[in-house]
Amino acid sequence: MTDISALVRNLVGQMSAARQRMRENPFGNPVLDVAFSVSRMTDEGELTLDDLGALIRALRDDAFQERARRLAAYVGGVAPAQSRGAMAALGRRLTSGSIDAFRAEVERTRFTAVFTAHPTFSLPAEIGQELAGIACGRAPGPSRRSHRPKRPTLLDEFEQAVEAIQAGRDAIDQLTESLLSAARERFPGEWTTVVPRPVTLSSWVGYDTDGRTDINWWDTIRLRLQMKAMQLERIAGQAKAAGADDLHARLKTALRAVDAQCAACPTGTEAEPEVVAAFARTLVELKEQALTSIAPLMPLFDAAIASAHGDAQMALCVARAGLVSHGLSLAHSQFRLNASQLHNALRQLADLGDDITDASRRRAMLAGVNAALDKLSPAPVDFGSLLAERASAVRLMMTIAQIVKHVDGDQPVRFHVAETESGYTLLCALWLARRFGVDAKLEISPLFETAEALEHGERLLDEALRSRHWRDHLKRTGVLAIEFGYSDSGRYVGQLAASYMIERQRLKIAELLDRRGVTGVEVVLFDTHGESIGRGAHPSALADRLKFLNPTRSRKEMARSGLELREETAFQGGDGYLLFGTEELALATVARLAEHAFDEDARPDAQRLPPDPVYDDPDFSADFFGAVRAAMEGLVGDQGYAALLGAFGPALLDPTGSRPSARQVDGMGGPATIRHPRELRAIPNNAILQQLGWCANTIHGLGAALNRHPQTFLELTDRSPRFRRAIDFVAHGLRHSELSVLRAVIATLDPGHWLNAAEQAGDAVRRDGLVRVSAALEKLGIAAPAFAMLRRIQTDHLALRGVWPDCPTMADQELLLHAVRLALIQRIWLLAVRIPDFSPRYGVTRDAVLNRLLRLDVSETLEVLAEIFPATPDAASERDYYEPRGVRTHSGYEREHKQLFQPIADLFALVREVSASVTHSVGAFG
Repeated sequence: MTDISALVRNLVGQMSAARQRMRENPFGNPVLDVAFSVSRMTDEGELTLDDLGALIRALRDDAFQERARRLAAYVGGVAPAQSRGAMAALGRRLTSGSIDAFRAEVERTRFTAVFTAHPTFSLPAEIGQELAGIACGRAPGPSRRSHRPKRPTLLDEFEQAVEAIQAGRDAIDQLTESLLSAARERFPGEWTTVVPRPVTLSSWVGYDTDGRTDINWWDTIRLRLQMKAMQLERIAGQAKAAGADDLHARLKTALRAVDAQCAACPTGTEAEPEVVAAFARTLVELKEQALTSIAPLMPLFDAAIASAHGDAQMALCVARAGLVSHGLSLAHSQFRLNASQLHNALRQLADLGDDITDASRRRAMLAGVNAALDKLSPAPVDFGSLLAERASAVRLMMTIAQIVKHVDGDQPVRFHVAETESGYTLLCALWLARRFGVDAKLEISPLFETAEALEHGERLLDEALRSRHWRDHLKRTGVLAIEFGYSDSGRYVGQLAASYMIERQRLKIAELLDRRGVTGVEVVLFDTHGESIGRGAHPSALADRLKFLNPTRSRKEMARSGLELREETAFQGGDGYLLFGTEELALATVARLAEHAFDEDARPDAQRLPPDPVYDDPDFSADFFGAVRAAMEGLVGDQGYAALLGAFGPALLDPTGSRPSARQVDGMGGPATIRHPRELRAIPNNAILQQLGWCANTIHGLGAALNRHPQTFLELTDRSPRFRRAIDFVAHGLRHSELSVLRAVIATLDPGHWLNAAEQAGDAVRRDGLVRVSAALEKLGIAAPAFAMLRRIQTDHLALRGVWPDCPTMADQELLLHAVRLALIQRIWLLAVRIPDFSPRYGVTRDAVLNRLLRLDVSETLEVLAEIFPATPDAASERDYYEPRGVRTHSGYEREHKQLFQPIADLFALVREVSASVTHSVGAFG
């Protein structure tokens, strides 16, 4: 029996020694060396497939434990007493002045945590729970369980989000109690009149339809009703515990009505008219009982609080704050769709057809949509409208109208528009909202994520502000919401450049609002970054992440301009949900959010701006981050970059969301050839880079920037908190990037590499297999452009190391994971070229099968091969045909299944298990 601990030590030692040898032989590659060693040991019987699985699990479990340790440190420690102490200290500070000053501080929402459903469910739910538990000191579970995710359904996403939101609400209740406890001590006669709501929660799980086809309008309404029911149940439980019988009774009446509405809501993939009609009747008939406003509950709360004492009175004040801050839902609702969907809707409904990208037509289109707003009259909506509607944007707005009408008429609804690049898009959204009577409740938010939007976002807003309709809308809602996306912006211009561009864009927007005389409007800045460096999230600590995304200097500048600022940040499913994965983690996370929201240095009346020399030299910042952007844009346009991303990168990833990794797929020919990174979705794009061992969108271009400013770099790293956080961000990327891995991947795709191996092969059968793999790779044609791209990356990295010679590098254990996976991939390919030739079947040729297996499109290809080569004879041939049994010349392809197809499947399962392990090492997905 193989000693796995000894095997790990042996192979890690081999990796370390191979890296040392590179100093003497720069033409060597430690990853390829160790991959070859693993292959040799397997060929010679020293390692079995079970041994390789145990080896991967051992490395994975070490990375898993380390990830849990980092998670605990990330939130600033998980001791509940420490988190409560931080909340109590905040309460004492905020009550140091008058009751009116305290009320002004805490009765306004300053920070919102948004639970999104982006595809980062990179762990099975139970493994995620275990990770959060280990971070809080609990024992790990069995080692042999797989950490590979399964594609989540909408219900899976919702259930995980609800668990995180419930934990977040519990933590916010403790924050509220800390604030009110301080107020009770400082203002004993008035504290019960204060309703704190500085930190709130929001969700777009079930409401984000951008790029998704699995969310029907009835799914959205049903999930929104469930969120309402959970809020009512939560508040009812708090009322009962505090002895508020009248309040509890009214809440239970509402809860029974909402439960009946949920039960009547359609399910499945189709909504039958009879079912929809019955649902509509239930919704309307129970509307009053179910409540569509919190107003009827407030007198009951006031009476209960007035008659209660001690802990019961405190509990009721906390419950009231939870109701007022979140309305009739466990969390606020945020919807999202794409700008093109809005344009298509207006083309049909308002006859506004044209190409918004045509600059010569832009002014005419803006005039056209303003004219359409001038003559617009609201139209009624019923469920028959929803059943009949086919345009996705119209259907979504109708859904919102029905929610506002029948579910919750108090709370505003956020409406994000992805890929917004024109003020015309915002006016289209306003037209649609006004058409269906929800414009007063809708906070229309552009998503700035493309390079164009980040560069000229203030011009886009200016286009909208020139419209009196948009200005009136801002006055009516009192909110200007703007979303900044880090996935697309980071992958196109680099995360470093994106963070700089976003900060500059915010300051430009503040200047624009001042110039346009926009007052009395709360500005909401929402960062949809997620937990990974690939998504723009600072990896060191949650406190650093918040300051990296919203630097103190720019927050203060915006506050000084008279703008009331609210920050929002994404916690992406399911990586982001880990920060709310236990009571301890949620408590620590909310404590950090509250500390950030009330940061003394960011107050407009703070005595001085925090010293930071990076702001004193704007020319340096523009040139430095501009160099990063230019280099990254050059890499993105490199043919070899797209070829490498699409070679077998997508196949390294298990599905972590409902959307496919690539934007299109070629029928039976397998995955589409990736010709540009835009053909991959942003999160898989980032995840592939992590799996290829080179976090390009985080680190590329830094070498070019350092080359221009070597001395300034060293000075600012020491003296500038803003710049140091940027470099700490890059340092994490460097810890999970290694040129040896990237070179090994490209060498594996190189036909010459396999021919060189064939020259050294002593076995004729193995030599023939190596030559066949070489020939197949020659047809793939990836190596030449990939090597050219590698030289681009190497040049930039050499420049980086010239200025920063002691920059972080990848650990030997993580390097070993990459080496083991390459060994597995190579074995899959050697088995693939042994598949027997066959006549074209089902439109599939042997060359096509081989091409798909080279790109690791294993699962679907094996399904096709199972039909071409059935393991057992056709059952029909075994029937009794009423005469002596004839010869059966074909008895099935059991040998091919046993020697080729099943081993390929087993090896590929281990390839994917390595990917899960690499994700643990990096600390997040995508």
